[in-house]
Amino acid sequence: MVIDHNFYMSLALQEAWKYQGVTYPNPAVGCCVVGEYGEILAVEAHHQAGKPHAEVNALKRAYHKLTQDDYILALEDSADIHTHLLSNHNNIFHNTQLYTTLEPCSHYGKTPSCANLIAELGIKEVYVGSNDTNKKAANGNLILSMNNCMVYTEIMKKECDALLYPFQRQLQEHFVFFKWAQRLNGTTDGGVISSSQSRKQVHAMRDVCDLLVIGGNTVREDRPTLDARLVNGKAPDILIISRQKEFDATIPLFQVEGRKVFISDNFDKLIGYKNIMIEGSAAMYKLTRKFVDYYLCYEAPSFGGKNGFDGVEDNFEILNLAKESQDIIMWMKRIG
Repeated sequence: MVIDHNFYMSLALQEAWKYQGVTYPNPAVGCCVVGEYGEILAVEAHHQAGKPHAEVNALKRAYHKLTQDDYILALEDSADIHTHLLSNHNNIFHNTQLYTTLEPCSHYGKTPSCANLIAELGIKEVYVGSNDTNKKAANGNLILSMNNCMVYTEIMKKECDALLYPFQRQLQEHFVFFKWAQRLNGTTDGGVISSSQSRKQVHAMRDVCDLLVIGGNTVREDRPTLDARLVNGKAPDILIISRQKEFDATIPLFQVEGRKVFISDNFDKLIGYKNIMIEGSAAMYKLTRKFVDYYLCYEAPSFGGKNGFDGVEDNFEILNLAKESQDIIMWMKRIG
């Protein structure tokens, strides 16, 4: 049987991109578990820092599919899932293959080692996209190889590296992404644009970002709160880019306890923050063009508004395109 390794890895990639931006300070990772005859047993991702890693979520789902043991579905703690799998697997994973976008972790941090779990379950073939450059978690491939597991690396490496890039940038300096919502006719003004599900996802990103950057005119006109209330999350610090330093103190974003609000005509405050989200349109795009790493666009199936990215000429590479709820969601990087 000819096995299309890229097909299985692409499933893991697509699932992982759904959680890009919400797993900080952990990377977004996807995993696919494949049965003896090429059947898909599970496709999962890492959902949130401190929660089970992608491999654990996928093995949990695959175990349930193979055993119909409903008890494991109620387990949410990673250590509990590890324990249940190791105590009850009965060698059901011996003829399975595991595809993961990132080398399985080797250390015991907030969750146990994925590499040790995979090895103890007796999985004989593991396919890896990106090698882990984080010294704390690296060497998972070595652990697997030392336990009679064949490890194949650099499967769809370019695509997996693009998924991992935000995490690597956060380790080195900081990751900056620019988010906006637009309609089919390219407009970004005139009230709410994206779906409730998309807005909830953005709030989940605000919950884990260190700093949110926004323009002064937007603050004055929209009077936003810029918190993470849709996910009951924390509100990030705010950097308002404005030449004019005076603002109406009753604007809701100034009323959020525990946050810092900076008003500046430059971006020096980015230093010291690791995960930075910028929200805006054409004017903010032009100001931040030189240092933004990735772009995130929510395109809604509607017309309306008057203004968008007028006077902007640029080309992008789409890193991932997905349809969630009503909107098309694109992660991109600028070309050139």
